[in-house]
Amino acid sequence: MIVLFVAIFSPSTQLPIIEYLEETRGSSGVSLLPKDPVKRAHVRRLSEIINSGIQPMQNLSVMRQLPPEVNRDQWHIILFHGCFFTAFEKELEKLAGKYCVGDELSMADVCLVPQVYNAFRFKVDLSPYPIIRRIYTVLMEVEAFKKAAPDVQPDSIG
Repeated sequence: MIVLFVAIFSPSTQLPIIEYLEETRGSSGVSLLPKDPVKRAHVRRLSEIINSGIQPMQNLSVMRQLPPEVNRDQWHIILFHGCFFTAFEKELEKLAGKYCVGDELSMADVCLVPQVYNAFRFKVDLSPYPIIRRIYTVLMEVEAFKKAAPDVQPDSIG
């Protein structure tokens, strides 16, 4: 779980953290929410699909609740294919440009990267999702995403 402590504010979920940073420090870097209200709504919707749809299902607390007969690798394959990537790819067909929503980085891109990383980790076949794969490839060329990759972190267990 990611926790940010700033003064007395301590959100413990990703979207409030991102939005808080956007609202308090947005002008000092890349804005993750488009100025256009329609695009902003699309970004928030895509981010919420990830935040409330797939991300909670990958938490260790949820994984521990699975019955012992459930194969964890199969769980992730079903989760990614059945519950997330198919629906997300369909949304991207309507919205994507270079990134998830048009041609500017957004909160949706920040939310997507860890999900694709986990899909690779669990050897999920991403060939049915060309837009997701393309966006992920483009994002992984962005310096900030390279520096944030889990396997380059000092505490990474590989």
